[in-house]
Amino acid sequence: MSALVTTSDVGHVRTITLNRPEKKNALSQALAWGVIEAVDSAALDDNVWVVAITGSGDAFCAGLDLSPGAEPYSPYSPQNAQLDDIGWVGNFLLSIRKRCDKPVVGGVNGVAVGAGLGLAMATDVRLVAKSARLMAGYTRIGGSPDAGLTITLPQAMGYERAMRFMMENRTLNGDEAVAWGMAGEVVDDAAFGERLAAYCQELCAWSPITLRLLKRGIVKSYESHDMEQQLRYEVGNIRKAFGSEDGQEARRAFLEKRKPVFQGK
Repeated sequence: MSALVTTSDVGHVRTITLNRPEKKNALSQALAWGVIEAVDSAALDDNVWVVAITGSGDAFCAGLDLSPGAEPYSPYSPQNAQLDDIGWVGNFLLSIRKRCDKPVVGGVNGVAVGAGLGLAMATDVRLVAKSARLMAGYTRIGGSPDAGLTITLPQAMGYERAMRFMMENRTLNGDEAVAWGMAGEVVDDAAFGERLAAYCQELCAWSPITLRLLKRGIVKSYESHDMEQQLRYEVGNIRKAFGSEDGQEARRAFLEKRKPVFQGK
């Protein structure tokens, strides 16, 4: 793994950190693909139940690095790179929501702009620091939203607020981000790292099988336009959940009035 992205495991939590603090974690191609590769790796590791994504230094991600001389990078072969029409900017959402069915927690410890905001909003739930600044920024540079923001922002805050946020080029601090629906919890800066770690550990109190099936169901509901199909998908998932060893342990513990011990089986 490139030094641009670091990973660390504590228990069943893997923390992925954007590690370019001197550039406010602005996205080079290598950094962006490094995050995607780290998420894909976590998705395949049974010992990882919860994933956190955060930034080093005082920023989450300042968006695309627009400075000249950026080194090109792609994990694809030349031919596959030539045919790729999604790139890293689309793979943020695909890797986090589609290919990783484990909860991914966004630790928005500082500024999140443009594609950096897209990365934050691709996560399943978000904690945001009080001093953080969240901005789309596309109107300012004559661009249009990417990194999944046309999907994730309306999901999080509703159509009109998403339109206003982007059209008016608003910047929201931590408290405002929670009020607008972009995050679920605001945390004082000094306590941010500790609270992010604690929250992720709290999620590990549940069976990873339950959490993965839960996420699959919710993600699928946004893709399905057939009510009966979605209901059958839910029934199939709960059968898998109840049929797992963790599911049986959960019900035993409930009846015995004790804390369950989950094995991820």
